[in-house]
Amino acid sequence: MQISAIWNHSIDFNLIYVAIKYKSKGYINKAIELLLEFEQWKFQDNNEQNYKKRINEFLERRCCNHNVNLFCIFLSKKYKDRTAFEHAVVNIAVNGLPFVRKNRKTK
Repeated sequence: MQISAIWNHSIDFNLIYVAIKYKSKGYINKAIELLLEFEQWKFQDNNEQNYKKRINEFLERRCCNHNVNLFCIFLSKKYKDRTAFEHAVVNIAVNGLPFVRKNRKTK
């Protein structure tokens, strides 16, 4: 709740969860620093707009949370240990973010 309050309760809780669980190892202050850095990065070099060009690549891999997907791109640029898609899959499979099935066509 402390992190959500910093952003006036307008930040995605999944994003907070990923920041705490994934790279900050549970330390709230590290998660806050990471999220602040992400917020700055998002608006530099049209990063948010560039994600919109790649959105379908994430959706095809069942990564449906756009805030988390953008955060995964940020993590891939910052840490270079995984691709954005690998970060997204880790967050879905390992960290337990919502998994959304592809729409099935009915006959």
